[in-house]
Amino acid sequence: MSERADILIVGAGLAGLFLALRLAPRKCTVICPAPIGQAASSTWAQGGLAAALSPDDSPEDHARDTVLAGDGLVDPVTAQLIAEAGPKRVRDLIALGVPFDRTPEGALALSLEAAHSKPRVARVAGDLAGKAIMEAIAAAVNAAEHIEIRDGLKAVSLLTGKKGQVAGILAENSDGETAPIHARETVFCTGGSGGLFRVTTNPRESRGDAIAMAYEVGALLSDLEFIQFHPTAIDIDRDPAPLATEALRGEGARLINKDGTLFMPRHDPEGELAPRDRVARAVHIEALSDRKAFLDTRETIGDEIEHHFPTVFATCMSGGIDPRIAPIPVAPAAHYHMGGIVTDLWGRTTLKGLSACGECSSTGAHGANRLASNSLLEAVVYAARIADRLRDSDLPEFDLDAEGHAPEALDDETLQALRAEMAVSCGVVRSEDSLSNLSEWLDAKMTAYAEADIPRALVVSDLIVKSALRRTESRGGHFRSDFPTAAAKAERTFLYKHGVAPVFIDTPDQTLSEKVSA
Repeated sequence: MSERADILIVGAGLAGLFLALRLAPRKCTVICPAPIGQAASSTWAQGGLAAALSPDDSPEDHARDTVLAGDGLVDPVTAQLIAEAGPKRVRDLIALGVPFDRTPEGALALSLEAAHSKPRVARVAGDLAGKAIMEAIAAAVNAAEHIEIRDGLKAVSLLTGKKGQVAGILAENSDGETAPIHARETVFCTGGSGGLFRVTTNPRESRGDAIAMAYEVGALLSDLEFIQFHPTAIDIDRDPAPLATEALRGEGARLINKDGTLFMPRHDPEGELAPRDRVARAVHIEALSDRKAFLDTRETIGDEIEHHFPTVFATCMSGGIDPRIAPIPVAPAAHYHMGGIVTDLWGRTTLKGLSACGECSSTGAHGANRLASNSLLEAVVYAARIADRLRDSDLPEFDLDAEGHAPEALDDETLQALRAEMAVSCGVVRSEDSLSNLSEWLDAKMTAYAEADIPRALVVSDLIVKSALRRTESRGGHFRSDFPTAAAKAERTFLYKHGVAPVFIDTPDQTLSEKVSA
């Protein structure tokens, strides 16, 4: 007999758990592959949560910085919406017990990060924001009577009815057994796709599964070519790569070569605090050369790194590097997927019965290049909006006839080959040749499977590569060496599945759902 859930939340990161809490008193079920907080990218977030919290800041300034960082593709309405809601959501987190850093006077201590015009990043113990936020929220979730947590389960397919509406998921347990969970509303809060790349700061399991599942049942996707590579992953040969938070550069840390030479002035007039895509390309160029790339905290932060940035300090020491006396080797790493499942301002996708929130969604908030620390902000803002929409809504009855199909799993050897190919050919710098060769490699791998059985990692990688090939310009996180300048007009990428192939469409209008279902 199949299980049933009124509102089913897939994923237990910040977006999923904050949504579950906000739904009270309406009952909901959260599924996740590991105990809550253990497999979520949110837990690893170091920088913090961006919000206009100081007297000399404003939501308008924050929204403007968001739009500028997004390089022409941020929806200004969305930017203003998350900026205005930001201070309220920070207060919600404080009420849940998140111990944000304070000044001696008791005000929130705010950090400056790249492309922000003012300090506005609320943090915890320097670089422990994600961990502290998730611990506070997990405690509240465990105490909430309206939330059922089902760990040890992962979604492998969406259940769809005869009219195309989403009616739950096909879930897989740790033994590989599958069973349906029928739901009146399903919300994807599953994270990103960094695990498709050889070097990533994401959990290796974050491979865009939600994007593939939504795509396969006809949901609209957007901006899949825009992957943000964090400039300063700590280069000590670990998978996932540990992160040296951007707040270090906000505190004055400098990027140098192995001989101690500052290299950012040669690449960008804004130096270390240029937008992430530009810093990532500079570090990429230097790291691949004999000069190598390092983050130097010795003079500007010094011994304080041990207490102000304990995560970075402990990671470096475990890798045999003492950042108080030696620079930190760094390299870019796949960090955040700006693209995903298209939603409206209330988190609805183009499919009835399916909502999306957090990194797997595409709300228009991040454009071509996410503004630092806006990801946690977007997660809590949209989680609150989805909860407000669903809390008292009349949802459809359970569709117990809805069906789903689980594709084959990708073997580890092919997965590691895929990650290497994606890093080299669809990474920080791309070209027609590299992307075309990767597209052919993917085609060869996918033809070994029946269409319904193609592993999700191959599906998502193929969509990213096809989107990158189609964008013949450089913009934000998408840099083409053969098209190094931006096009005169900034346009988002929209696609959906029709038959056996993705269909790209122009900027959608109010008849979007009709176009997709046609």
